Amino acid sequence: MTRTLRGVLVTLGDPTQLTGGYLFHRRLAELAPAHAATLEFVSFPERPFPWGVVDARQVIRQVEARRPDAVVMDSIVAWCLAFAAPRPPMLGMLHQPPGGIDFPRARTSVQRRLDRLAYRHLRRLLVASESLAGDLLAQGQAPTRISVVPPGRDVAAHPGPPPGDLRLGRRASFLSVGNWAGRKGILSLLEAFAALEPPVGTLHLVGRTDVEPAYARRVWARLAQADLRDRVIVRGPLSVADVAAMYSAADAFVLPSLKEPFGTVYGEAMAFGLPVVGWRAGNVPYLATHEREGLLVDPGDTAGLSAALMRLADDPGLRARLGAAARERAMQRPTWDEVARMFFDHVRDVAGSA
Repeated sequence: MTRTLRGVLVTLGDPTQLTGGYLFHRRLAELAPAHAATLEFVSFPERPFPWGVVDARQVIRQVEARRPDAVVMDSIVAWCLAFAAPRPPMLGMLHQPPGGIDFPRARTSVQRRLDRLAYRHLRRLLVASESLAGDLLAQGQAPTRISVVPPGRDVAAHPGPPPGDLRLGRRASFLSVGNWAGRKGILSLLEAFAALEPPVGTLHLVGRTDVEPAYARRVWARLAQADLRDRVIVRGPLSVADVAAMYSAADAFVLPSLKEPFGTVYGEAMAFGLPVVGWRAGNVPYLATHEREGLLVDPGDTAGLSAALMRLADDPGLRARLGAAARERAMQRPTWDEVARMFFDHVRDVAGSA
């Protein structure tokens, strides 16, 4: 009988948050028993940068008290572990490049240095996408240290109740899933959507509205203008099951995000047979090809974004063709169970090399 592998994942703040990396890690923890493993969470308290480093010793003691076989470092706390590391062998699960993706230039520069110092403690770098792997290789990391472990394609085992007719009497329904942060491009999306005539479509926004308060105020102000009133439905944050139900009911997915280390929501939408629309940026071109699984436009080209939405609204055949190709390509990606197998195989290898 295989001995149960004991893993501890070190992250930041509340591990039950409904955002990318946190959801990724919780899915792995839920699936761990099926792979003869456990995955517990130990969190750094949320402090202003760079004060998290002062908590490193305390967090390390908490980790070591659990007597894990191996420790997984979430990239969100890499900088906190720049100068100290737990005794058990450690590997990284990276969802962002060194320095992060949402910070001012000065912080990014300092954090990049700290992140790289932390990487020296790691025996393996697991990354969530091919684009992240490329970034690390370009920065001098050895190819032998890097392995891609992407999110699974399946969203939820049991989608929530059908949300009803998302078109609301218009020609098409567009779904966007993303928190209201500047890099997600919500304002660009609203500008592109406002250029369409009202009968063209209804836009549904899913995601947290409070992550960047100043940006959110601009979004709310834009939504209040007459050209968008009653055409955009703000759904707010939804459960995984309810997001799956929204995918199943929409006609197309759109998110003009500038920086997506992976772009989980694009892959999820594709798995539901939705054509995807977005900027040709980040990892999105690794997930979908223009005119094959979706329509990609150059970053900042709101007129092109508007034209792409118009094409999909006016041409059900195009939606069907792109959506079928999107689903076919998504089905080539691993399920969450397959991702968990990859992940725990890496953790077991690192634990065994100690």
